[in-house]
This record gives sequence, C-alpha cells and structure tokens, in this order.
Amino acid sequence: MKILGIDPGYAILGYGVVEKIGNKFKVCDYGAITTDAGTPMTERLEYLYDSLREIIEEHHPDVASIEELFFNTNAKTAILVGQARGVAILACVKGGLEIEEYTPLQIKQALVGYGRADKKQVQIMVKTILNLKEIPKPDDTADALAAAICHGHSADTRKMLREIKLK
Repeated sequence: MKILGIDPGYAILGYGVVEKIGNKFKVCDYGAITTDAGTPMTERLEYLYDSLREIIEEHHPDVASIEELFFNTNAKTAILVGQARGVAILACVKGGLEIEEYTPLQIKQALVGYGRADKKQVQIMVKTILNLKEIPKPDDTADALAAAICHGHSADTRKMLREIKLK
C-alpha cells in the first residue's frame, strides 16, 4: 500500500509518500510545498492544488492520510489553513485517492504510543521507522510522514471497523 501523508498549510504544506510492505515502511518521497506570503491567496491555493496533483501523478499512491486541524487561538489562521486543507483534499479526490483523516493525538499515539508526545519524539520515530539519516525538515514534512505512517499502522483496523458497521 502506498500512502500520501499531508500536513496541511497555506505557507508550507508538508507531504510524504511511503510504501507499506508487510510490517515495514519504505520512504518514496517527501518535502514541502511552499508559497510566498505576498502572493494572493487564490494563487497560493492553486499552486498547492497543482503541486499535489503532480505528486499524485508521479507516485500513484493508493490513499491519502491528512492531519485534521487543531486550532484554539487564531480564527483567521484556522480559516486559511482550512482552505488549504480543502484544496489538498480536492486534489486527492480528483487524483482518485481514498481520504483518511487523523487527529494530531491519533498520529502521536500511532507513532510514539502516547497521544501527548512532543513534536521531537514524533520526529525521532519518523526518522527511526523510515530508517532516515536525519529528521526530515521542515517540521511540516516530518508531520506529513507521521500522518502516512499512522495510516499504515491503522488501515487494517479501520477497514475492519467499517465492515462491522456495514453489517
């Protein structure tokens, strides 16, 4: 199973493509799509969409794992990030991908075993699980890879629960 992990943002959108083979993960690609602060929001969103579509066309993932938003302070930032998240979801849907969404707590739990783990612990686990020489930078990239790994660990259980609900 090939998984596209996405950490949504309008200035920096982290992405990571990993393949799960048995119990092992293999990193295929990762990075960040960045937009300039002075660029109109419509152009930034279009660039995010087009860039994600290129990544999807290049790697042909089976599923997208997207981090859910968690904001408790700045409503304007939350709305702008929500727009970028919507564009990311649309790019994935138009690319034929199934979408799975995970909260930051679920991602931390899947990688570290503790939902209140700090960012550094998650980054170390991403590096370890993917056998990377360094922690991926920027942080958004490591977060996207973490979302992909989270789905890799959770996919079978989620599928089984959906089948139970359908009965």
